[in-house]
Amino acid sequence: MNRKDFFRLTVPSALLLANGKIVRAAGNFPLQQAEPVLRFAVASDGHYGLRGTPYKEYYSAFTAEVNKLHAAKPFSFCVINGDIIHNNKQYFPAAKKALDELQLKYYVSQGNHDHATPEEWESVWGMPVNLDFSIDHNSFLIASTSNEKGTYLCPDITWMKKVLAKHRQQKNIFVFLHINPGKLTRHAVDCPELFALFAEYKNIRAVFNGHDHDEDGIKVRQKVPFVFDAHFGGDWGTEYLGFRIVELFEDNTISTYIHNPFKKINSATL
Repeated sequence: MNRKDFFRLTVPSALLLANGKIVRAAGNFPLQQAEPVLRFAVASDGHYGLRGTPYKEYYSAFTAEVNKLHAAKPFSFCVINGDIIHNNKQYFPAAKKALDELQLKYYVSQGNHDHATPEEWESVWGMPVNLDFSIDHNSFLIASTSNEKGTYLCPDITWMKKVLAKHRQQKNIFVFLHINPGKLTRHAVDCPELFALFAEYKNIRAVFNGHDHDEDGIKVRQKVPFVFDAHFGGDWGTEYLGFRIVELFEDNTISTYIHNPFKKINSATL
């Protein structure tokens, strides 16, 4: 597989407006001329160790492309949003070594194929299965949606209540969950308690999901955008392998799109 085939941008980029509306752009033109105040990448479903796939090549191509983009226009960080390995924890050290080629800070979330206890997870990645951090007036929550058995789970609601309260005064909150919690896809779960909690926080700007390799767009439930990024590995899903870029601007609009290294097409704004 050559680099030209590795990534394609196939969905409209989205502009996430501060009022919660989503604008989609049909043309291959930039939606924003200003420089973003915050820029990050989200990727999921590398499935390191999946038999019958060139998973080492997938990881190498992914990290090289992110590094190239980062050198040209820096990211604040990258999130690998679950299913980093495929079922066998013996692959964690090799997958971490591959991701350590990224020349920027990265965070990880636990997916259903990342079979590890919370203790094992932290020993590998140096971060807990549930974590939060802030950059200026923006907060980021990363939560596990599975366990060592691969069970599909809602995120820990007790932890989520605690950290949302902690970041209540922030301008924006971004949430990263491997599995969609709103039953919006065929492989999702339904977490009504989470949505009742989300309704209390108007500053939740987007929830980023992986898991569904065939989903690369945006779905909305109760005014919360759920943003998907397809997959950068594995053996099913969209015909292309890619990842998502998110840019926050000074007017608090957000432009997001699936990355194509050769041209930017089908952009949209949140």
